[in-house]
Amino acid sequence: MYPPLHQMTKTSKEDSIAWAQKAFDNLKQKKKIKFRSKLEESLASLLQGLGISYQYETEKLSYTIAHDYTPDFVLPNYVYLEAKGYWSAADRRKILAVTRDNPGIDLRMVFQSPYNKISKKSKTTYAQWCDRHSIPWAAYHDIPLEWLI
Repeated sequence: MYPPLHQMTKTSKEDSIAWAQKAFDNLKQKKKIKFRSKLEESLASLLQGLGISYQYETEKLSYTIAHDYTPDFVLPNYVYLEAKGYWSAADRRKILAVTRDNPGIDLRMVFQSPYNKISKKSKTTYAQWCDRHSIPWAAYHDIPLEWLI
């Protein structure tokens, strides 16, 4: 397989030929491409009319959108406490991103009900999710004293 276009350096003639061959092979398979908009469809027609080979939505590029996270509580010992009743999928993604992008922080979750399921269709509880991602957690009624001093 060929590397994604964004990872290629200066394109050699062989790379250009290989890329064009891959695009041609995709077209040759006669798959009807379903474009997401009329503009994309028009652009594809223009490229084809000009004899320019292309690939349509064949690569995925990762990106990060910067956000700021404000923990619920910051203790004098620099332990961050995040209190959660309901814990949405978006909030779980946010916590993962915060811990990934700030590896030195000590973030701990305090749940109203740690044994609630993360969704109706899942068997995973809030507590199990935290354990799986190495995030310390406690129930509100059972916070370890060591966390607070």
